[in-house]
Amino acid sequence: MKTSDKRTDVLQAALELITERGFHGAPMAEIAKKAGVAAGTIYRYFESKDMLITELHRELEDRIVAALRDGYPSGRPLRERFLYLIGALLRYLIAHPLHFRYMEQYFNSPYGISLHRDRLLGKPGSHDILMDIFKQGMEERVIKEFPKAVLFSLAFGPMISLLRDHILGFIVLDDTLIEQITEACWDSIKRNNTA
Repeated sequence: MKTSDKRTDVLQAALELITERGFHGAPMAEIAKKAGVAAGTIYRYFESKDMLITELHRELEDRIVAALRDGYPSGRPLRERFLYLIGALLRYLIAHPLHFRYMEQYFNSPYGISLHRDRLLGKPGSHDILMDIFKQGMEERVIKEFPKAVLFSLAFGPMISLLRDHILGFIVLDDTLIEQITEACWDSIKRNNTA
């Protein structure tokens, strides 16, 4: 008989309810009920709803980063690394639409604003592969010298919008289109004299 990890069940229930109803529409009692645990049990794992929301974000981010690092072509030219990251992220989020929807909600809420700001400003503890590419690219004069927030928006803004449209069924992001999109994202940040 399979034993279930109650903490994992709570996180999965929170993911499903929050992506469906938003942070305020997913009370702890309903998360506990969906997870199949007693209402009090949830507090053995998470002191508060804020802690649950933050921990769920951390776990999803760890999974995404692990997926991006798997096969990451470190030591290769910047363009190749950038294209790999954007393509791998698109493929991961297409395969995990609930993760995308949760992360989008998180970063557009007070929970994610300070984290996003810290990453853009390069605060200690906010190590990010893409920000390293931006930094190196500007130092080597391979990418445009825009503020990191602008580079981030140019690289990720179109991708986020396209992922939304894919999840809604307006477009189908197949391998050919993913390759074209990653190239277009690179073209938006590279200097004109760069391949």
